[in-house]
Amino acid sequence: MWERVQESVEYIRKRQIKMPEIGIILGSGLGNLADDIQIDHSIDYADIPHFPISTVPGHKGKLLFGTLSGKYVVAMQGRFHYYEGYDMKQVTFPVRVMKYLGIQLLIVSNASGGVNPKYQVGDIVAITDHINMFPEHPLRGENDERFGPRFLNMSEPYDLISLALLEKCSEELQIPIKKGIYYGISGPTFETMSEYNMIRFVGADCVGMSTVPEVIVARHMSLKCLGISVISDIATQEGIEIVAHEEVLKAVDAAGPKVRRLIQYFIEKL
Repeated sequence: MWERVQESVEYIRKRQIKMPEIGIILGSGLGNLADDIQIDHSIDYADIPHFPISTVPGHKGKLLFGTLSGKYVVAMQGRFHYYEGYDMKQVTFPVRVMKYLGIQLLIVSNASGGVNPKYQVGDIVAITDHINMFPEHPLRGENDERFGPRFLNMSEPYDLISLALLEKCSEELQIPIKKGIYYGISGPTFETMSEYNMIRFVGADCVGMSTVPEVIVARHMSLKCLGISVISDIATQEGIEIVAHEEVLKAVDAAGPKVRRLIQYFIEKL
């Protein structure tokens, strides 16, 4: 793994790309943040050694380098999911590459299903914690101490200082956000009503098929993390309001401008 990561980093650095401060994973429907980046370089995933290729609609599969709100960033325009058939080391491989390109903070965005009855479709949620229910752990197997420790402390997966700054930014911009716990599952099926009820019972506020593996690997390498989720469907006693992937994208796209402004302002204030 170490050698593969370094080969990917070397390939990217040969393009004389500046060292990014922040890494951003643009999830479902949030790829439009790329329009706000003053892009210097765009690299197709297929051209980077050892990178997987995204297969999900709405994920363009490019690594973007440029300036956003005065900071130099690298953004993943599309992520990888366990349900696509990749193992967890492949899913999280780009996070390791971004770490060794120089990032200090990872911003992760996603769309998720709301199980908190106070949520509505289109709500923006700052992730405060997560529950990992993926069937494979991204740190399973032999540990390489060059990346991080064998046994990882996950008591603070999402950086509290970054969360506090995001709350302050939301107040100043008058863009309301909720706070919540994210429940990570493998997918690709949406949850049954019984599963939604279980997820709510164990204390989660939203559920999705990404983010958790990337955050675990980021924390393994001592990166700070900020997680933002947009609620794309709501589970009620009567059923689930939105389930089709196309409808998920529509719901997230509607909230996109607010999320983009919030992320821009947050980066500006870092």
